[in-house]
Amino acid sequence: MKRLSSLLIATVALALLSGCAAFRSSIKDVDPADSSTLTANYDQRDLLSWTDEMSNLILKQFPPEGEKPILSVFGIENRTKQHLDTQSLADTISGKLLDSGTVQLTNTSRRDELLREQGFQLQNATPESRVAVGRQLGAKYMLTGSLTEINSSSVRQVRVSKKEDIFFMLTCEITDLETGLIVLRKQVQRMRRARKPIIGW
Repeated sequence: MKRLSSLLIATVALALLSGCAAFRSSIKDVDPADSSTLTANYDQRDLLSWTDEMSNLILKQFPPEGEKPILSVFGIENRTKQHLDTQSLADTISGKLLDSGTVQLTNTSRRDELLREQGFQLQNATPESRVAVGRQLGAKYMLTGSLTEINSSSVRQVRVSKKEDIFFMLTCEITDLETGLIVLRKQVQRMRRARKPIIGW
């Protein structure tokens, strides 16, 4: 009987120890492109896939043959209900366009800093080392865009799970700054469905 009690205690202790291991914290590096999607919301896989698809769509038709135009990037407007960093979308798309070697980019996001540095050099730097003022190149085109979202969920009725659909649409436009004409508009769409249990976690 005493031996059986000791065996039972040892078994319970082992089970508790192995159970605690499941709750230990762990950290590991994961490839963002290969990581699984946990929710229907915007995530890192959307950032990677949308920017790849959008930059490829743009480069199929832009720039015109024989041109290497200067482009100003004015960001992507967030029209969703979520607080999303759409600047990362604009940065990644413009980076891919620049890497293609077919366009040049003006640094619109750092324009104030550029002018401040030029002013500093004009007043404080030696004549032979200061940059020339008024020599910045003007852009011929501007890149703008928007991200919109449509969210729908299953109606209330007796069920064990709730279904939610989230539709995203990323739109990018390139506009001729001289004429104001839109020379290119491309869209990337994604619908993702999530099913959540009503009871449980």
